[in-house]
Amino acid sequence: QVQLMDSGGGLAQPGGSLRLSCAASRSIFSTNAMGWYRQAPGKGRDLVASISTVGRTNVTASVKGRFTISRNNAANTVYLQMNSLEPEDTAVYFCAALGGLWGPAIYWGQGTQVTVSS
Repeated sequence: QVQLMDSGGGLAQPGGSLRLSCAASRSIFSTNAMGWYRQAPGKGRDLVASISTVGRTNVTASVKGRFTISRNNAANTVYLQMNSLEPEDTAVYFCAALGGLWGPAIYWGQGTQVTVSS
């Protein structure tokens, strides 16, 4: 059974940090690139960061230098470390198993809300 369980969202102040986690089924984690998308209210769902099975990463320009994606292959978990958060980062963040480093998403997590506000 394919499962993606994302967690770690919450409320942060501007300039603060949060770390998102996504625990995946071994069957998909070991064979797929993994990524994080986000969807702000009234907007589409966009790829924020992704990581291949061998650790190659892709990070969208708007978060480069602030967000870091990593994976723990032993734990079947992918992380998104988010630093220097801005109000514009407010969105629902979705973990996804990808067909390639730039997508498309094959499987989705349930999403976790990130709110950046003072």
